[in-house]
Amino acid sequence: MSTLAELTGRAILGASRSSRLKTAVTRAPGTRSVVARFVAGEAEDDGVRVARDLGRTGLRVSLDHLGEFTSDPAVVREATQASVSMLRRLAAEGLAPIAEVSVKLTALGLDLDRSMVLDNAWEVVSAARQAGTTVTCDMEDSTRTDATLDVVRELRTEEPSVGAVLQAMLRRTESDVRDLAYAGSRVRLCKGAYAELSSVAFASKAEVDASYARCLGILMRGDGYPMVATHDPRLVDLGERLVKEHGRAADTYEFQMLYGIRPEEQRALAGRGHTVRVYVPYGKDWYGYLMRRLAERPANVAFFVRALATRG
Repeated sequence: MSTLAELTGRAILGASRSSRLKTAVTRAPGTRSVVARFVAGEAEDDGVRVARDLGRTGLRVSLDHLGEFTSDPAVVREATQASVSMLRRLAAEGLAPIAEVSVKLTALGLDLDRSMVLDNAWEVVSAARQAGTTVTCDMEDSTRTDATLDVVRELRTEEPSVGAVLQAMLRRTESDVRDLAYAGSRVRLCKGAYAELSSVAFASKAEVDASYARCLGILMRGDGYPMVATHDPRLVDLGERLVKEHGRAADTYEFQMLYGIRPEEQRALAGRGHTVRVYVPYGKDWYGYLMRRLAERPANVAFFVRALATRG
């Protein structure tokens, strides 16, 4: 049986598809205070500023220019150029050693044309190579999993450092993890934050957590580079135990958390000798990202509602 929090999370994800709700939320006077909690800002300068600040505290960063499910070629081009521009900026600012970029392939044309998304992804990957850093291709909803992994495999033929993302909530992920746990393979394992059918995804938190634990064990036993993306204290503890159990050196894995969530734990993990990377989104297209964060942590909804009620 689903818990109230799980039901609330699904309701939020369902509501996020409402254009009327999007208009109401984006226009509400108190929204910006909520967005600022999870998003660095709307401009490239904001992403760079946050990356620099986090780097000073011993944390690493993955910057994501917000945008997804794009159907307009002009917007796709803008998204590609935004990531390329950020990578050049990271190199110029001396931040490339501690900062990479994450990209959503639907923002680069995945839903439009395979040659388009490959050309744009290669452009971003080439800019990362020149900057001296890496790119991770975010995973989106389950209908795009095969296409996303296909692009990642193609990119890795010339740039093996390209990161993949797998979602523990999907029933297929344990098999995908086994396929990707090879030497040099960077794999971010997250729980997943999209509304999915029960035929393709586990429905309860307990099932998702159990899947995450199984998949993380495979990655830690494998020869790749696990990126442990979770805020769940029990799964963080499991990650630390598996690191010790398998004798992993500090440069063969990392923990990842989202900007604005458990910042004290981010610093504490880094203080214990782990590499910790913070996923930092920036840009104007923040609505879908915000709704997924609220769905993951329904306790934030009360905070959100209070902010929306704020005037002035």
